[in-house]
Amino acid sequence: MTMEKLITDIQAQQRNRNRVNIYLDGNYAFSLDRMAAAWLTVGRKLSGEDITRLQTKDEFETALVRAMHFLSFRARSEQEMKTYLNKKGFEPALIEQVITRLKEDKLVDDLDFAQNWLDNRQRFRPRSKWLMKLELRQKGVAEHKIEQAVQLTDLDDFDLALDAGRKIGRRYHHLDKPEHDRKLGAALQRRGFSYEVIRECLPVLWKERSEPSGAK
Repeated sequence: MTMEKLITDIQAQQRNRNRVNIYLDGNYAFSLDRMAAAWLTVGRKLSGEDITRLQTKDEFETALVRAMHFLSFRARSEQEMKTYLNKKGFEPALIEQVITRLKEDKLVDDLDFAQNWLDNRQRFRPRSKWLMKLELRQKGVAEHKIEQAVQLTDLDDFDLALDAGRKIGRRYHHLDKPEHDRKLGAALQRRGFSYEVIRECLPVLWKERSEPSGAK
């Protein structure tokens, strides 16, 4: 026969009013989210199975809230989310459950993440395909999803280099051609572009700077 325990007190936590402490048979037993504990009342009896179910659900909800907070700043790759939850002390099995829920809700999707990452880089800080792919690898995105995202985004290094050069080149508008090309070429190299692509782009960028009406 399963031993039941009596709820003798339910107290709101001082530091987190959204959680309550549950006391069984006069002793502190565990804490729960206030909403999860809404159906509990002093005098109610809980079986061992009830307690385990409550704690398991609470751990999942706590981890899910953490995950949602992490997502509130920007989209995350699956590996980023796993690393974050692991650092917060959640068990691997629980992390997998949270990841599964996030995938079901389309909140974590590595292909979508990769496409958005590439699009964001292309719009605001253009760099080479090689460098963007490296960034995605560092985020833990699988190689086949990176390649799929690159194909879907239809990136071209020459066009990316021109876009980057137009943005970076504004700071070199006062320089003569040799110095302009040297500094802009070095900046484009830091963005991951090859020597061949940079050599093709520099004359175009200089011409656009010299002939503003032809600039994009």
